Amino acid sequence: MSIRVIADENKPSATVEIPLSKPLPDYDLDQLEQPTPRDVDSVLVSQGFRDLVDDARGVLADLLVHPPFQPNAPENATLDFTHSAPQPLELVQLTGAICPGDDEVYRPGLWLVLRDPRAKADTALPAITKDRILHIAQELVRRLQLE
Repeated sequence: MSIRVIADENKPSATVEIPLSKPLPDYDLDQLEQPTPRDVDSVLVSQGFRDLVDDARGVLADLLVHPPFQPNAPENATLDFTHSAPQPLELVQLTGAICPGDDEVYRPGLWLVLRDPRAKADTALPAITKDRILHIAQELVRRLQLE
């Protein structure tokens, strides 16, 4: 599964695209690869996909408050006297996405926009925050068993 994290230029936010790569029978999402984007639309409006988005919202709420461990993050230093715990990120958008795949195939996916509410409006996210967003997306995929 290829998770894409795209930081917004001059904004303290990033977009995350998570294409679904395997069937999810618990959500009645069996046929994911579609020949056209229009065919993916029928998957995105299905009850199973809406249930997946609802579950993703719940897992994300927990991950934003309790982010996964990042080995190189300053808050995980052996002796950290700075109290540099990361500030919580804010979920701006969570919805379905039409993700282009290989060989003219399209598949449904999750589309998230996360923002640092304490950053200046005209600044880009620092690298450590982008890395934290990637770790959150990877943990979301793991918890929802999307790979």
